Amino acid sequence: MKDKQRIKEVLENTEILLEPDDLISTEHDTTLHYYVLSKPYYLDEFPEEGPETKVREGKITWEKPKLLTPDYMINMSGFSGEAKKAMQIIARENPDLAGLLYKMNYRKQSISTFTISREIEAAEAEIRDDIDEEDDNLTVIIKGVDELWDVSLMKFIQTLMLKSAYKSQLPDYEEKGFLSTDDKGYSVVTRNLEGLPIAASEEIEKMFEMVKNGEEDPSKLKKELDRWGVFNAYQDRFFDLFRED
Repeated sequence: MKDKQRIKEVLENTEILLEPDDLISTEHDTTLHYYVLSKPYYLDEFPEEGPETKVREGKITWEKPKLLTPDYMINMSGFSGEAKKAMQIIARENPDLAGLLYKMNYRKQSISTFTISREIEAAEAEIRDDIDEEDDNLTVIIKGVDELWDVSLMKFIQTLMLKSAYKSQLPDYEEKGFLSTDDKGYSVVTRNLEGLPIAASEEIEKMFEMVKNGEEDPSKLKKELDRWGVFNAYQDRFFDLFRED
């Protein structure tokens, strides 16, 4: 109970000092360069050691978001048996229900931790001055709590993904004709004459071209076809990739 209360306090006291100008891209991978600033916990006991600000700096990369259906998710690994049963129910009742997959690459060992002998406000100003304006990455500066700094980071990440979904990905997919809205107000995928979501069909075509040019592992294409349940429809084209002219 104490842990839950502590996390709640951290979430309530998280402050975004510098927010990225952009959102997670619909078209390509996106990298977030983050700085989490906090007052070192030991200053509560030894205030004479200050002023100091502890800084955690690192990067998080998202792959290009993927538009999914319940059937696709059933064929993904990593779900428990109970989760798959629940997904099967959803797939039967709402087979066209659209979902977004944000695959995130986050490694704690790549984090750089250092201290600045200044108060948080002054440390923030110093970091702002050092930010490379030519850097194409998204940049965020967060004020968090020393012992649970990653809770503050995760709060921002969740907010960024939700904002990206509703303000970037979903409108973009609707504009491209990949999505529509059903009579219940849900976002649903649009399908081609073969019954495959249009977004999936276009992605598969791109993957075929990349495999043909040696830019993609054929096993990834095979896995994608299996997850959509369409390998039989594409198997001749798939095996043609390995035949010599």
